[in-house]
Formats: sequence, C-alpha cells, structure tokens
Amino acid sequence: MKKNSGFTLLELLITVAIISIVMAIAVPSMTTFTQNDRLTTNINTMIGHLAYARSEAVKRSQQVSICSSNNATTCTGGSWQDGWIVYIDADGDNSFTAGEEVLRAQQALEGSNTLTSTIGTQVTYDYRGFVNAASVGSFLLCDGRSGPHGKTLTISTTGRVRHEGSSTC
Repeated sequence: MKKNSGFTLLELLITVAIISIVMAIAVPSMTTFTQNDRLTTNINTMIGHLAYARSEAVKRSQQVSICSSNNATTCTGGSWQDGWIVYIDADGDNSFTAGEEVLRAQQALEGSNTLTSTIGTQVTYDYRGFVNAASVGSFLLCDGRSGPHGKTLTISTTGRVRHEGSSTC
C-alpha cells in the first residue's frame, strides 16, 4: 500500500499563523534597525569628510574648508542636510571662490534625516589641521523620531572631531 505524504490543511493553517505572529514582531524591529543604520551611515560620512578635509589641509599646507552645498559645486549656504563640498581655499578668504578646487562633494542625506549645526555653514582647517574660532561647535543629526535617537559631532579648536553618541532630538 502506498503511503501519502504531505501536509494537512490544519498543519498549514498553524504554520501560517506562526509565521504571521513572527512577522508582526520582526517588522517594527526592522524599521528601527533601518533608521538607526541610516543615522550611523550619515554621521560616519560626515566624520569621514571632516577627517579628509583636515588631512588634506595638513598634507597640502593649505587652508581646506567644508561647506554646505545643495548643488555639489559651490557653497550655497543652505542646510547641511542638503549636502556639502570639501574644497581648497587657495586664497584663504574663508569663502568659496570660482576656480577653487572641489575635492569631494556629498549629496543630500537620505530619508528624513536632518543635520543642524551650531557652527554655521562652513568648517575651515588651517595648514596645521586646526580650525578657526568660527568652526568650533557641533553638528546634530536627527531623523523623524523624537527622543534620544540623535547623534552629535563636536569639533574642537584643534580640529579633532568627536562623536558624542546618542542625543535628544
């Protein structure tokens, strides 16, 4: 006699119910994970660009600046979340002048992330890797959530960038 193998309707319904319960628990956690990962990626991108600007200033013995830009070619003075550029400030006037070399450009941040600053719209490193007094301050990166989900970067007079960790948005 041939034995039939397979699943009964009751077994399939129980399996679908268990999968539904697990998915109801996992999906909200995945959303939080994605938001936290996006924040970490964006703050690390900013840290990388600040470190790059500092190292280029020392390497080239020239003033190098990073400024907010929404077009990736000039300093527009807008919001940092719209993007920024790293450029050589060859004439040392603390502003982007036509003809100055753009070293790197960053497009707008993904998602609903916002990047605010107590510094203003530009950070300038001198040939020693130090920042001018106007560049001392902090950046706060937040997303659409409120509470302790933000990330803070602090720039000291010596040009050191320090990630402060969780901050309240």
